[in-house]
Amino acid sequence: MCDTCGCSITADKGQSKIIDVHTSLFAANDALAKVNREHFDKTGIVTLNLISSPGSGKTTLLEHTIDALKDEISIGVIEGDIETERDAERIRAKDVPVIQLTTGGACHLDAAMIHKGFHRLEKETGGDTIKLLFIENVGNLVCPSSFDLGEHERVVLVSVPEGPDKPAKYPRAFISSHTFVVSKTDLLPYFDFPVAEVMGDALHLNPHLRTMTLSSTTGDGMETWLDYLRELVAKMKGNNNLD
Repeated sequence: MCDTCGCSITADKGQSKIIDVHTSLFAANDALAKVNREHFDKTGIVTLNLISSPGSGKTTLLEHTIDALKDEISIGVIEGDIETERDAERIRAKDVPVIQLTTGGACHLDAAMIHKGFHRLEKETGGDTIKLLFIENVGNLVCPSSFDLGEHERVVLVSVPEGPDKPAKYPRAFISSHTFVVSKTDLLPYFDFPVAEVMGDALHLNPHLRTMTLSSTTGDGMETWLDYLRELVAKMKGNNNLD
């Protein structure tokens, strides 16, 4: 389990000790997340934190998103995984700047990792301005939902093969997110996944959630996703009075 977020702390160490560790950890993370967000705001970079279980299709969605938008919006990616650079290699093949963060066992990214990773990304771009930054978090619906990275929007994905019970089982992931995406909808004919019911469960937890369904494979629903990204970038541009 993850030593950095307290997952591995056992009850026999004392309840007060658990509370002290968690309070200190989250306070430090939130302070640096605020610094990250202020930097993203100042430089006009829209930042999205993608969270999901493993295999939900985050990397595939990013590949198709880059194909569709890279000629109109400058995109950068920070990839998070426990080990390997496989996802970063897939993104790098799309000719956009990408940094791989391997956590070495931690089940999530945190604000400090993003702070360092983004400065590495800036060096890789050679000063070229990124307007849309994707953070692909470690595949996990538990720990990533507790750590603010300084993102503007958190997007939680659930793929059709995972089943419809994710909002009920992992409520914090939906309460803490801005957008909920049901992915791999091309597989709906083969799985018991009542979309309206799942969306209803998620909206019960968080009535402000933006919801959408899509299939990166067939392209169904992709334009809604792309328009959402365009709107975020346009809003940031307007806020910063950029030409």
